[in-house]
Amino acid sequence: MNLFERESQLDALADLLQKARGGAGSVVLVGGEAGIGKTSLAAALRERRGTMNLWWGACDALQTPHPLAPLHDIIRNNPVSFGAGVDQLERMQLFGMVLSELQAAPTLFVVEDAHWADEATLDLLRFLGRRLDQAPCLLVVTYRDDEVSAQHPLRRLMGDLPRASVTRMQVPRLTAQAVQAMAQGSLHSHEGLYEVTRGNPFFVSEMLRRGTETVPHGVEDLVLARFARLEPAAQAVAQLAAIVPRHIQGWLLEAVLAPPVDTIEECLDTGLLIAHGETFAYRHELARVAVEQSLSGPRAQRLHARVLAALEEVSVSRAPLAWCVHHAARAGDAAAVLRLAPAAAEEAQRSGAHREAAAHFRTALAFADAQPDAVRATLLERLAYECYLTEQIAEALTARGAARDLWRRRGETLKQGDATRWLSRLSWYNGQTTPAQAYADEAIQLLGDLPPGRELAMAYSNRAQLHMLQGQSADAIHWGHRALQLARDLGDREIEVHALNNIGTAQLDDDDEAGAAALEQSLRTSLALGFEEHAARAYVNLSYDSVMRKRLSDAQDRLTRGLAYCEARDLDAWAGYLAALQACAWFAGGQWEQAAGQAMQILRAPHLAPISRVIALTVLGHVRVRRGDPDALPVLEEALQLALPMKSFLRIAPVVAAQVEAAWLSGDEPRASAAMAALVAPHDRSRYHRDLMDEVSYYRSGDSARTDACVHAPVFALQHAGRWREAADAWLELGCPYEQARALAEGDEADQRAALAIFERLGANPMVARLRRGLREAGVRGVPRGQRASTQANPCALTSREVEVLQLLCGGLRNAQIAERLSRSVRTVDHHVAAAFAKLGVGTRTEAVAAALAMGIRARK
Repeated sequence: MNLFERESQLDALADLLQKARGGAGSVVLVGGEAGIGKTSLAAALRERRGTMNLWWGACDALQTPHPLAPLHDIIRNNPVSFGAGVDQLERMQLFGMVLSELQAAPTLFVVEDAHWADEATLDLLRFLGRRLDQAPCLLVVTYRDDEVSAQHPLRRLMGDLPRASVTRMQVPRLTAQAVQAMAQGSLHSHEGLYEVTRGNPFFVSEMLRRGTETVPHGVEDLVLARFARLEPAAQAVAQLAAIVPRHIQGWLLEAVLAPPVDTIEECLDTGLLIAHGETFAYRHELARVAVEQSLSGPRAQRLHARVLAALEEVSVSRAPLAWCVHHAARAGDAAAVLRLAPAAAEEAQRSGAHREAAAHFRTALAFADAQPDAVRATLLERLAYECYLTEQIAEALTARGAARDLWRRRGETLKQGDATRWLSRLSWYNGQTTPAQAYADEAIQLLGDLPPGRELAMAYSNRAQLHMLQGQSADAIHWGHRALQLARDLGDREIEVHALNNIGTAQLDDDDEAGAAALEQSLRTSLALGFEEHAARAYVNLSYDSVMRKRLSDAQDRLTRGLAYCEARDLDAWAGYLAALQACAWFAGGQWEQAAGQAMQILRAPHLAPISRVIALTVLGHVRVRRGDPDALPVLEEALQLALPMKSFLRIAPVVAAQVEAAWLSGDEPRASAAMAALVAPHDRSRYHRDLMDEVSYYRSGDSARTDACVHAPVFALQHAGRWREAADAWLELGCPYEQARALAEGDEADQRAALAIFERLGANPMVARLRRGLREAGVRGVPRGQRASTQANPCALTSREVEVLQLLCGGLRNAQIAERLSRSVRTVDHHVAAAFAKLGVGTRTEAVAAALAMGIRARK
């Protein structure tokens, strides 16, 4: 295969392939625009694999993606152990079997067009990408970078993969010289060819196939000109292949058209279609789309209808439901869509692809206008639940509200009451506590007049949950036991675990250690019975308790297990919350870079629920406060504005604590008082409230006498009593270095110097400056005046952060890219760049790079 200007990339891939053959596996993300040659590059690598196994799969441009489509491709072409159960196996069991196969023999694994990947496929890539470093596998993932926005799910996958085992490769356009060489090799003139194609290899090859006597307006003209030269029978084959995404199976072509062999060969001879074993496809997706878009509406509908009829004659193993839904919708066959889409959604649910399940329900609803209210209400409820699981809360609220209105119009009070209870849950998750409470009361009122059933039991448990989330432990336990008793009377295990979760969390908040047993029981039962949502909630509440109590080792263990469980099942609502709690744990443990990076990654996620967004913003803002970054306060203000409508001390107090600390560090007492005004009255009996209040109060009573402080936690009581060394030891045991240093800073000179060393290691610049100033004012000698040791190694007194920024500048990164790499805001990076420029005495990036290189600062990879 002759690839122009791809030798260095192919050699780099071949080197990674060789390392994988030796057991050092990795992932390569190959990005580029449509037609740039990503598939050609992967195909060239395939020829170099030698005896390595080949797994080759692709994602489809279906209306709703087929879950795990690449695995289905692999199963069709490879004798793999998981082939018989890909749609039946539990997600983690399936992923484990895939990994075991890859660990058993050297394999080149190619996944094409990941920009179309479903959530289940992305989860598989995430799972494998984190574990291939010691497997003999090179995983090559191609995608169109111009179709992957900052909010695209593939972006999150890229951020989740370990950098040490991931290579990113961008496939550039060809140069004018390469285009000229291609033309000369095809015995064509190159005049004007580069200007028209701009170096896109597919466009170049299409032009050369046609000849360059005339200049077309685009690839559509090129493809359609070739299509027009086909005989009518061959055109029918090309049109049929165009409406089937990616490729058409030989049996399907035969079932719909039964074309003679010479007709198929005509399509192949013109280069419009190519054959892959028993399938036929366009040379490129751009060509397929060009022909598809040239079809009239009625012609396209008739073709889709004929494909659908053929697909429904065979088994689902040959014709996945997602294919059938795609063609039914394009055919405008409402009856078929309403029959097939819910079934496809259920199949997606079993695969853990809840986003795809939601998409199938949307498709069904688009064809349900003429259906009875009960049918539409049921579809709306099923859509709402899938949106809830995947953190599309606004859409879930809209769908559930519409369903409630339909049930009310039908006079079905039971259904109306249950939908109202759901509106309560969704409103809380959307950061709207007042509506959540109102809906909760309304649901109990509606259902209370009916015979007791699971709907009423769930309404009781929902009321318990709201009280628990507000720190009202007694009320939460009361309503929780009402729900638990009714659930047990009904024999409903699902509501039983929901109630136990609420009771257990409330008991822990009420200093009753029996709550841990209730929560663990809820988790075990949920896992055993497959109650995914409730297992996720149990992981969340167990993790939250560990984080609040600063049991950081337990927290990380629970968070790791909970995140793995939720991410493998598209449970985005809880995965996002757990990721935010993980950032909290890293922050408490002094791992500020990890905490800030995690928070920024969470905040880039689409459809992030306010409840998770508040936590991520708070962590990011608090890290910036403690590092002395200039843009901490706007982040905290955004967090506060999101938290206030929640009317929850547990959401508001962490924001206020960060704001008060910022004011204390800057000596701005009025701003500290203003921040305190946002606090709602805490509940004295709540452990979580007390711990948060102690943190807020620490900065409100001065450095020495804290006579008015609200002290409850033992470690704060030690500091309140002046036993700072014992407090420091307690913080050390908890694994909280900033708080340990904060306690040591209250001690004698030796302890203050120890505190200074910890603050410097953490990068806690405001506390470093404050402590140095205090030591100097106390007459202590030998205290440096603010310049770190790292600045001594260079004549311009650059800080380590400024050196790091210059290294990235030398690597050609812009400020926005540097901000993403360092988990900082662009404004912070602008500040560092400006400071470095001032110290270097330069005014442009070019001058800065030259000065850095002269000092021995080199590009950072």
